[in-house]
Amino acid sequence: MSLTKSLSLRAQDAPESGIVEIINYGRDRDRLLPLWAGEGDLPTPQFIRDAAKAALDNGETFYTHQRGIPPLRAAIADYYARHFGAKLAPEHVYVTGSGMHAIKIMVEAMTEPGDEAIYFTPAWPNIAAALGVSGAQKVGVPLEFADGRWNLDPARVEAAITDKTRMIFVNTPANPTGWTASLEDLSALLDIARRHGIWILADEIYALYHFAGGRAPSFLDIKEDGDRIVFINSFSKNWSMTGWRIGWLVAPPELGDTIENLVQYTTSGVAQFMQQGALAAIRDGDAVIAENYERARAGRDIFCDRLLTTNRVETLKPDGALYAFLKVDGLTDSRRAALDIVDKTGVGLAPGSAFGPGGEPFLRACFLRNAGQLEDAAERLADYIGRL
Repeated sequence: MSLTKSLSLRAQDAPESGIVEIINYGRDRDRLLPLWAGEGDLPTPQFIRDAAKAALDNGETFYTHQRGIPPLRAAIADYYARHFGAKLAPEHVYVTGSGMHAIKIMVEAMTEPGDEAIYFTPAWPNIAAALGVSGAQKVGVPLEFADGRWNLDPARVEAAITDKTRMIFVNTPANPTGWTASLEDLSALLDIARRHGIWILADEIYALYHFAGGRAPSFLDIKEDGDRIVFINSFSKNWSMTGWRIGWLVAPPELGDTIENLVQYTTSGVAQFMQQGALAAIRDGDAVIAENYERARAGRDIFCDRLLTTNRVETLKPDGALYAFLKVDGLTDSRRAALDIVDKTGVGLAPGSAFGPGGEPFLRACFLRNAGQLEDAAERLADYIGRL
């Protein structure tokens, strides 16, 4: 028996990321324009790095609060007051080792092996994989794609619920589609969750990337005390901190001991010097958020407007998040297309097949980048599409 075959089936069945496959294939190419990952091209701002370095110089390298250092938890609560008009006590906030870590521990908390969890497809592949590795049964409810836009039919969600359903994962604005739930959508989902006594795990990482103006609608706008909702967020997108791997949860304080235990038995907490960098970001970095938003809005227009002129791309400009999810006439195998596009254009895109059911005809591009790079990438892709 091979060593791998001696591992648990859940570990063996953990899928390879279809995004990482393309990144590994093309990462060292000359003149590469990497639009495949969900990050921009700017490094973390200097004042955030300086705060982390100062903490290191001050010797902040010991074990620390597993729920997060108190000043950071208070600053995150204040962030919600500023941007969401929500009054949260710091006791609602828990710092985690990335948004992905937050998702994984809440999947563990909300489901037993064999339980069912609903999510909307096409979807960021990590949620389905996290459910699978935890032993939960993933139930994909398809978003509807029509006239270049994505929409949710709450009746499909209702129809997918069984006596084994324990949670609904809601990512809005969504990766990869850009679908952004309306307040009516959120109210319908919350009503379903209330009637069936199930949890909502709300991934609102892209809430401030809402191109209709202002932030996107949030469950915070409609929730009441006692609702079974936990919020996921991350420092990655707003403050250009993808490599830091630091995020947070907003959850009812009565879950605090359970969340702290799950942090203890996964990461044992986030390094204190990293938390000091995060504190500088969320306390003093609203201008960084505004700059990244403007770069994303301009990048969306540059990239999508050029490709739409080919008359071969069905997708319209997304309402939110950081991605153009392109349906190109004549492309049916997105993985093969992504590899071919790397070879022939030097543009790195994520294949739609990586995002599960409904993703196959599409290609994803992140537009949080320098305008010149996006103009170049769009021209290369338009030329490629024109030769199909």
